This record gives sequence, structure tokens and C-alpha cells, in this order.
Amino acid sequence: MNPVPGLPALSQHLSKQMVWVTTCSVSLLLLVAIYGLQESLDQRRDPVLSKIEDLAHLPKGEYLKPVLLGYHHLGADLLWLRTLQVLGKPTNTGDEYEWLYHAFDVITTLDDHYEYAFKVGGIVMVELANQPALSNRLLAKGIGAGLKHWYLPYLMAYNYYFHLGDVEHAVESARQAAQGEGNPPPWVVHMVSHMSAQAGNPEFALSFLVQMHDQTDDQRIKESLEHHIKEVMLERDIRLLEAATSRFRAREHRYPDQLGELITKGYVRELPQEPFGGRYLLEEGTGRISSSEHPHRLKMFAEPGSEAKKRAD
Repeated sequence: MNPVPGLPALSQHLSKQMVWVTTCSVSLLLLVAIYGLQESLDQRRDPVLSKIEDLAHLPKGEYLKPVLLGYHHLGADLLWLRTLQVLGKPTNTGDEYEWLYHAFDVITTLDDHYEYAFKVGGIVMVELANQPALSNRLLAKGIGAGLKHWYLPYLMAYNYYFHLGDVEHAVESARQAAQGEGNPPPWVVHMVSHMSAQAGNPEFALSFLVQMHDQTDDQRIKESLEHHIKEVMLERDIRLLEAATSRFRAREHRYPDQLGELITKGYVRELPQEPFGGRYLLEEGTGRISSSEHPHRLKMFAEPGSEAKKRAD
């Protein structure tokens, strides 16, 4: 039997067509699955609490992007909508924040210039999830992808300084922020020159936190930053009162019996207001100051081997 002319070529062509059709079908199914998940969530009375663990089953962005055949930007947008619903919960568990980080990572792999996802993900992972290392990893990914907006390295500087106690890397990130795009505010430039010199200064930390507070509109993040601001105010006040008790002891050869003595003998004009709504306490015989409502002090200001660190511990 004579072979049909051109049949091998036709067979090869059909084989390539089948591969292309199969690939397109897989891509379409993935997009439909993402969209279908979003659609089903929208139709539920409480969409966020149902199937929230689906974020954990997302494939890695490196695997997902090639099969989307150029529709990866659409995939990123759909996943972002899904992620916003999870973020809309009043609170999230630790597992949910891990899934959220995975979602941020997938979104920013599908679209490595999704600047808003880097910004929101960076601050959510540090202020709500208490994961500064993951926040920095996400921010560094955006910077490495070529995003030059000043806010990304600025947030890294905040993470290094306030949460990780790494002043050297904080200064480096702050310098990068001051040179970034998007018209960095004058206080970012100011921060670079003062961060090293004032690393242990609560007033500097307060100004840093206030700027962070002013840069976000998310109420939960604002509340978290407000809590940090109160912690730094507490440290500032305790330092002031302990310095006063030290001067008192040097002159009176004893510690005051109560904090009111610092006022009557002229060591302070008035006692500061405890920011958590409690009161400051004086430990008898030691001069140690504490709060009735927030007994733990921030260790970020203490230098190794210093008396401040010993007291904080």
C-alpha cells in the first residue's frame, strides 16, 4: 500500500496543534478555577470564613505563570481580589498569615511589578502577622524586580530598625529610600542622617512610628502602630523617671519612698501619664520603674551589657 503523500507532515502538524490546544485548555481551566473560586465566594453569606485554606493550595508562581500563556497579569488580579477578602477579616490566624504570604508571593511572581501587592504585603506581614523577615523577603523581591519607589526600602528600614534591631541594615535601606522614586518626603532624607546617631533614642523611634502611621489607611495596621507608639512612649517615660530617681539617690543617699517625692523635691515637674491607662510604679529600694498595665519594656533600645538592658531583662 502506497503511503499518502504529505501524511507524515500533516500528522506532525496535528500533533503540534494538539499540544497547543491542550496547553491552552490547561491555562483556561486554571483561570476559570481562580475566577470560579472568586465567584463562589462572592455568592456566599460569609465568603471569607469558608474555604480560606484554599490559599494554601495555590501552586507556586513559577509553575503557574508559564501555563497561563500571557494571561498571568489577569491571574494576579484575580488572586489579589481573593487575597483582599481574606485581609478583610477582623483577625487572622497564624496559618492564615502563612497562606497570605504564599498568596503575595504567587501574585508578585505572576506580576513582578504589582507594586501595591508588595506594599500591602510588606506591611501586613510585619504589623499584623509579626513576621518582619517575611516582610523583608517580599520587599526585597520587589526591589530586585526593579521597583524603585521609595516606600519599599523605607518599610525595610522600619523592619530592620524597629523589629529586628539591625541599625546597620536599617541605615542602608533608609539611604536607598531617600534615593528612590516617587518624591520621597524630606523626613526620609532626614532619617538617614539621624538613624545611626539616635539608634537608642525613643524620640527618634516615635517620629519613625508616627510617619509609618501617617502612611497607611488600614485601620488594623494603624491600631498596631498606635500600640507600638505607646510602647515607645512608655520606654521614654520610664527612662526619664529612672534618671530622676538616680539623681535623687545621688543627692539624698536613698531612693524615694514614692514617685511623688520626685515632684516635691524638684527632680521632675510632674509625673508623665502612663500611655496604656495605668500608672507608673516605683520598686522599693531599687529605683526601678514599671507600668501597672504594661510590665514589659522594649529591648530594642538597650545596648549589650548596659544597665538599661539589665533592667529590661
